[in-house]
Amino acid sequence: MIAFSGIDGAGKSTQIDLLKDYLELNGKKVLVFWSRGGYTPGMIFVKKLLGFSANENKIKHSESRQHIKREKSLSNPTIRKLWLILSIIDLICYYSIYIRIKEIFGITILCDRYIKDTEIDFRLNFPQERFYNWWLWSLLEHSSTIPEKHFVATIPVDESIRRSKLKNEPFPDSKQVLDMRLEIYRKFAREELYTVGINGLNTIEEIHAHILFELNLIVE
Repeated sequence: MIAFSGIDGAGKSTQIDLLKDYLELNGKKVLVFWSRGGYTPGMIFVKKLLGFSANENKIKHSESRQHIKREKSLSNPTIRKLWLILSIIDLICYYSIYIRIKEIFGITILCDRYIKDTEIDFRLNFPQERFYNWWLWSLLEHSSTIPEKHFVATIPVDESIRRSKLKNEPFPDSKQVLDMRLEIYRKFAREELYTVGINGLNTIEEIHAHILFELNLIVE
């Protein structure tokens, strides 16, 4: 399993697609798995029960109204804590069981975001909840699959904002939030032996070659 994390606009999706194509051309079975606490397929039913599941077929601006509805629902401490608990359980099922089963069958998993991304989201969005002290969160961290490599892509905040505007992101982070995210990601990239920092300002070809080198697929 290979994981990709990082600040918005740093080129994660582009590099995941390139790596997927490269591996498949070399005979590998590959699955790209996008995940973020509270937004996985397993949480769709839960969102419906809590009353803020989005309907993609609604009229224009429904996404904005849905976002407001979700924020209002999560302002309730009981609903917020329940949502966090269920989100963590959901990730345990995916990261500890689902990914390992796929690996047993010889499938290479490319994770578009992983535990650290959810931790950052939860810390920034729910500062009143000390979820990181919960035994359930500890179980998630200790039971989840350890990536062969975890690539952490970063770019300056101003560039992230510029790229988000080009992609017309519906709910971009503020500059203050992006500053905090960037600092955490840079620190995380230095913490673990399996993390690799990626400079998103380099060319697409340079980044792709560096990723292949780190995976021992080519000689740089």
